[in-house]
Amino acid sequence: MATKCGNCGPGYSTPLEAMKGPREEIVYLPCIYRNTGTEAPDYLATVDVDPKSPQYCQVIEPKDIHAKCELAFLHTSHCLASGEVMISSLGDVKGNGKGGFVLLDGETFEVKGTWERPGGAAPLGYDFWYQPRHNVMISTEWAAPNVLRDGFNPADVEAGLYGSHLYVWDWQRHEIVQTLSLKDGLIPLEIRFLHNPDAAQGFVGCALSSTIQRFYKNEGGTWSVEKVIQVPPKKVKGWLLPEMPGLITDILLSLDDRFLYFSNWLHGDLRQYDISDPQRPRLTGQLFLGGSIVKGGPVQVLEDEELKSQPEPLVVKGKRVAGGPQMIQLSLDGKRLYITTSLYSAWDKQFYPDLIREGSVMLQVDVDTVKGGLKLNPNFLVDFGKEPLGPALAHELRYPGGDCSSDIWI
Repeated sequence: MATKCGNCGPGYSTPLEAMKGPREEIVYLPCIYRNTGTEAPDYLATVDVDPKSPQYCQVIEPKDIHAKCELAFLHTSHCLASGEVMISSLGDVKGNGKGGFVLLDGETFEVKGTWERPGGAAPLGYDFWYQPRHNVMISTEWAAPNVLRDGFNPADVEAGLYGSHLYVWDWQRHEIVQTLSLKDGLIPLEIRFLHNPDAAQGFVGCALSSTIQRFYKNEGGTWSVEKVIQVPPKKVKGWLLPEMPGLITDILLSLDDRFLYFSNWLHGDLRQYDISDPQRPRLTGQLFLGGSIVKGGPVQVLEDEELKSQPEPLVVKGKRVAGGPQMIQLSLDGKRLYITTSLYSAWDKQFYPDLIREGSVMLQVDVDTVKGGLKLNPNFLVDFGKEPLGPALAHELRYPGGDCSSDIWI
């Protein structure tokens, strides 16, 4: 919010000032038809989230975003102080791994080139976050598109085809200066520095290992990483493997850097941790929103370190919710979380086939920012199974002008 792409957005001077901003009224979500059986272009949905509006929790403006592009497997976008837009890439045009970054003009969105030096891309890519006051950017890695695009194969893990590193970049020189190997850190996906621009630490969610790792700057200027949260796997019957990971697919931090949130897409729970002491996160809220271990499903839990019984299926406004909590977005004031249930269409088809048939949903959770805690809003449901062209898969959530997972203060 401190920098503006194309001179749009409110441009709050600090994260704490942003928390005083107005309540969100609309949310943007890219929606996918790929692998659903519907022959239609992907599109951008605008959802009304203003409780005073007669169109509350409805899709009010779908826009076609399908366009031919020579760029390959793009993921995260951030605005730069220069006015440019920077987007991370998972691979090259042939689907091989390549963790590079594309630069776009912030006004015209024309491609200007790559951010990294020629030949200087990371082996794999996914997400990134930068902290200019420490002259650093850190990027994560999933896998080469050719590995993940058709679903999850456990043999690919054994073959070492999934990522387990963080790449530390010199922000001014545009080059990798350190590679961090993650212990218990398979598939590091979403990464977040603390919002305070002076902070030299943050967190990354490692999906397959189901861990949250804290990265931090040492006195000598190098960077280190340590595991601070472990979601234990569940021993199961009737699933792909004898043990089911939580599969942490998204994380975010409140703008005051007090709470960390993450989603366990397979186990089905959304979690809130107090990170007042970043080295010792404390669980303050947990809410099950579907998932693979609900009662009455094909999976039987044999051993569980956390639960005494399998959670009940989630039904909201008469609809049984398929999938599990995946992408999350927090209101600026930290009091509302929005959640979608689709990860990636090929993985949706493998783990939650009902998502392909029924489409994903968007949910809303109320947050206790005083004592901690999460509570589902039973009156909020956006059902993308009812879209005019057929069931769609809604993905990440963005606000006009910026939000907790895209804004960087310089």
